[in-house]
Amino acid sequence: MKKTTITLFTALAVVATAPVYADGRLEKIKSSGEIALGHRDSSIPFSYLDDKQQPIGYSMDICKNIVEAVKEKLGMDKLNVKMVPVTSSTRIPLLANGTVDLNCGSSTNTKERQAQVTFAPTTFVTATRFVAKKSSNINSLEDLKGKTVISTAGTSNIRWATGANDQQKLGMNIIPAKDHAEALLTVNNGRAAAFFMDDILLAGLVATSRDPSEWMISKDAYTVEPYAIMEPKDDPEFKKVVDDTIKGMMKDGTLAELYKKWFESPIPPKNVNLNWPMSEQLKKVVANPTDSPDPAAYK
Repeated sequence: MKKTTITLFTALAVVATAPVYADGRLEKIKSSGEIALGHRDSSIPFSYLDDKQQPIGYSMDICKNIVEAVKEKLGMDKLNVKMVPVTSSTRIPLLANGTVDLNCGSSTNTKERQAQVTFAPTTFVTATRFVAKKSSNINSLEDLKGKTVISTAGTSNIRWATGANDQQKLGMNIIPAKDHAEALLTVNNGRAAAFFMDDILLAGLVATSRDPSEWMISKDAYTVEPYAIMEPKDDPEFKKVVDDTIKGMMKDGTLAELYKKWFESPIPPKNVNLNWPMSEQLKKVVANPTDSPDPAAYK
């Protein structure tokens, strides 16, 4: 049995046995004195581990502001923050069963996911593309016909690739990876021709790779992916605290400062600057915050 399958089964088992905190997440945090943040290990620059194995990134900084707002809302002098590592496959079940209170990573807000969780206002807009070795001369979906490709398990990107493969009869062999780092390594080793993922995550992985000049990211964008902090479903009181905090960060310029810090400045651990200016789509969201999963809302 593959490790990714074991991880998913473990998460599902937790869902089956753990208490569900669909309501009253603020009460849970108040009574326990602790808030649990789900984080990723290689979603650069949103949520990843630095050289001391501590989670850092754009989404982590947004969540730190939310923690302070929750502490103030509850009138607490101290609030312990528990960091919980999650993957693309475990982030939703661990949020639903109360193991984590917020997922601070790179999660796309989709209508399908809103059946299980909800989302804060969008804080980034990205798109599905693929990365490949320049030496492979692969530049389009047509070039990937009949080849093995990879994407991270549990992502909207692997679902899109699967659908496009069927609809366009591409004949691709699509394999799942446990995380983004494993997917890029698989392409680097020649066991897959391309890796489908959100373009900003691909840019972060390439920029921090051993030789960024070896890689190309496809020019064609295949989807619109609105990123947001993931929240528990059906908890309006908790959602209001989270959403109001993010809207306030957009209004007073805090979010713009964080954007500049993580997308237009050197970032740890290699002091790479992604040089990724804020898109017109995100500027529109900052001016008029929305938690819509509809791609049309971002055009």
